[in-house]
Amino acid sequence: MTSQAKSSTSSARLLRYLPMPIFLGLACLALYLYVSSQNLDSIERRSLNPSAIIQQTVRLIELAGISTVIVVVLAVTTGILLTRPYTRRVTPFVIGLANIGQAVPSIGLLALFALTWDFGFWPAIVALVAYSFLSILRNTMVGLQQVDRSIIEAARGMGMTKPAVLFRIELPLAVPIILAGIRTALIINVGTATLVTFIGAGGLGEMINNAIRLDRTVVLITASGLTAILALFIDWLASVVEDILRPRGL
Repeated sequence: MTSQAKSSTSSARLLRYLPMPIFLGLACLALYLYVSSQNLDSIERRSLNPSAIIQQTVRLIELAGISTVIVVVLAVTTGILLTRPYTRRVTPFVIGLANIGQAVPSIGLLALFALTWDFGFWPAIVALVAYSFLSILRNTMVGLQQVDRSIIEAARGMGMTKPAVLFRIELPLAVPIILAGIRTALIINVGTATLVTFIGAGGLGEMINNAIRLDRTVVLITASGLTAILALFIDWLASVVEDILRPRGL
């Protein structure tokens, strides 16, 4: 590829990435102007304190990020194992367990962990992992199963070992589908993380809950708007990473 073609491709990619950050920046500006135009009382000023907003936003990111990293490691590993011939008998059982995690309403799952374990950060993390496990597990299995068997047989015929075939043939070809599952799980965790305030894990859900209890519309709009903006930004960021990590030519 010539330098001119590379430059054109880079420019096209940049133009494709720009609209969402611009939109989210304008949304943040609109939210700031809205709050600035309101006559806030002492409760609203305390709730909308920048340090409090930053702290709760960081906690939401921590909850979504840590739970997603854990579920990626567990679900991708499990998905690889379940597509091996020697695990076919236990595959329906494991998928059934993963289905339970997503079939139970998220607030019910959080309440279950709080009642049987504890309140706080780590019970919330485990609940988020259980809730988003199926999306990555299913995509990992589908991605590996859709690899053409003739390609695998050809690689084996060339003398490649089973681990080499897995890491050099199967996983690279399954990457687009696996990444789509990871992106879905990340967005699920961001949305569900607003509910963990009910088991004492904090996050922007705490501000939303307080705004509803105290009937503070400005605080509710601000917290809900920030949560939506954060979810859209993380989804955009995940789409960029997905595009970068996607093997060329697929």
